[in-house]
Amino acid sequence: MFTESSGLWGIFAAADLSRHDAVQLWMSAPFILLLVMIAMMPLAGKKLKRFWERFYPAISIAAGLVVAAYYVWLVPGGAHDVWHSVKEYVSFIALVGSLFVISGGITITLNGEATPKTNVIFLLFGALLSNVIGTTGASMVLIRPWMRMNRYRLSAFHIVFFIFIVSNVGGALTPIGDPPLYIGYLRGVDFFWVFEHANLPWAFVVASLLGVFYLMDLRSFRKAGARGLAAEKSAARMMCSVRGAKNIGWLLVVVCAVFLPGQVPAPARELLETYFVREIVMVAAAAASYFRTRPEIHAENNFSFEPIREVAFLFVGIFLTMVPALAYLTTHGEEIGAALTTPAHYFFAAGTLSGVLDNTPTYANFFDLIRSLVPEEIPEAAQVEWMTTSSNHEYNLLVVAVSLGSVFFGALSYIGNGPNFMVKSIAEAGRVKMPTFFGYIFRFSLPILFPVLCLCAMIFLSMPGTARKDDVAAVPVSEEKTEPPAAEPVSYTHLR
Repeated sequence: MFTESSGLWGIFAAADLSRHDAVQLWMSAPFILLLVMIAMMPLAGKKLKRFWERFYPAISIAAGLVVAAYYVWLVPGGAHDVWHSVKEYVSFIALVGSLFVISGGITITLNGEATPKTNVIFLLFGALLSNVIGTTGASMVLIRPWMRMNRYRLSAFHIVFFIFIVSNVGGALTPIGDPPLYIGYLRGVDFFWVFEHANLPWAFVVASLLGVFYLMDLRSFRKAGARGLAAEKSAARMMCSVRGAKNIGWLLVVVCAVFLPGQVPAPARELLETYFVREIVMVAAAAASYFRTRPEIHAENNFSFEPIREVAFLFVGIFLTMVPALAYLTTHGEEIGAALTTPAHYFFAAGTLSGVLDNTPTYANFFDLIRSLVPEEIPEAAQVEWMTTSSNHEYNLLVVAVSLGSVFFGALSYIGNGPNFMVKSIAEAGRVKMPTFFGYIFRFSLPILFPVLCLCAMIFLSMPGTARKDDVAAVPVSEEKTEPPAAEPVSYTHLR
């Protein structure tokens, strides 16, 4: 659609304007401003709050268009970046929207109010399910039953821990779980590689969060008094019923559509992506589900399009305004990577950026940084196989660090991962008083999630680099299916 030889790109190329110099950090100002407005406007006075509630769609779109116009006209390669972001947004909203609509036609009812024990089991089930149908799929399917089973004592912390465990951390074991891992899979990381190498950190973080949740929920349960004791007895005979089960089929159609491009040859994959075939399949499945679901099921779920409407308008601005931030990460990646000296550094760097930016391109950039450490003797086609071989422990830790950081830190903020804001919107539609943008971060993410992730890094990712890349003895990988050579200890401070 856009070519480097067309339009203003040719003018800038003739002027020898460097893309590295053209992409500056200050260009991220609209992105930061939009985040501040999302965080602060709900706390403003009545007039400002009413103004925001009425005009936030126009504000978000306008901010995105201003950045897009500037980028297309004044940044070399900017049109390509903007178009890529538009495609990412279409894919995102098609996935989130279709899963939201389809899950709205599924009613899961658990008889008996949940106790702390049953709540922990439910969240653990959600964490496991996230690896089968993705964090977005699991979140959309389980959030309503989660709210329903805790309806007599539902608090903000119930929703926040759901976001922590089901919408983010849980999906860190398979490429189905979260988009960054799917990118790694498309680049050559074996399907079960992350599961084999990251199951212990995953179990530690999930168990730690469940432990904290149990203590908080036990306190809430005891405050419920006699009603809580009655619920505890009824929970022993808790039964599950499902209405709208036929929509599970449409749900599986959407999940399969996510992986459609990865299962076809490259030329066909490009064709599918160009014409948004995957997204059309998702929207068609959602439409079929919506029109074939009985109205009483939608009524029982209090289904409305307002939550997805809010997400759609806010994220169109977020996706467009964060283009400069992602481009800065790409063009200055080598400079950023030079400061990373241990796997823990990769974990926190990839994680922190994933908490405020799209975690998929963040993962891709840090994955490329790791590939740049591979000895030059290794053919490019064999680099991923080489650095994920079990004998290359240092590289294994780097890939694990980036994989876990990109997924775990998605829970850091409401915009860190796609399901987060959807879950928040659904909860607010159910009259749950949710914390503000900064309230979520300072009341929950930093005091609860972040210490757990720090412990995870200390226990599982502590390993200093001891040698330079140039010192690594490498043996080229043959075309046969032989095990790639092991690496000597590698330094993470020299990228080129």
